[in-house]
Amino acid sequence: MITEVPEVPVTVASKTWFVYLIECLDGSLYTGITVDVAARFEAHRTGKGARYTRSHPPRQLLAVEVHPDRSSASKAEHRIKQLSVAEKRAYISRMSDLFSPDRESASD
Repeated sequence: MITEVPEVPVTVASKTWFVYLIECLDGSLYTGITVDVAARFEAHRTGKGARYTRSHPPRQLLAVEVHPDRSSASKAEHRIKQLSVAEKRAYISRMSDLFSPDRESASD
């Protein structure tokens, strides 16, 4: 589970985009893109986000992926949405392993 949204500096020329994965209360997964993960998750949480999360309220933010522009974020979102639920969970697990504090300390 992600406890903090990564802070990424935004340049004037382009915005950083994020692909995010949310676990819903019923165990389903939702994938979306945004430039502000915290605000978008809050919109989903309060029923003002996507239609899907209005009927499947979010439980937690599972993963966030950084992209340099909307195009690459949209392509990544599409690629992730094509995965099965098991493949998405494995992908989330691999992403979590990459940023795990245990992984950093293991390499010391």
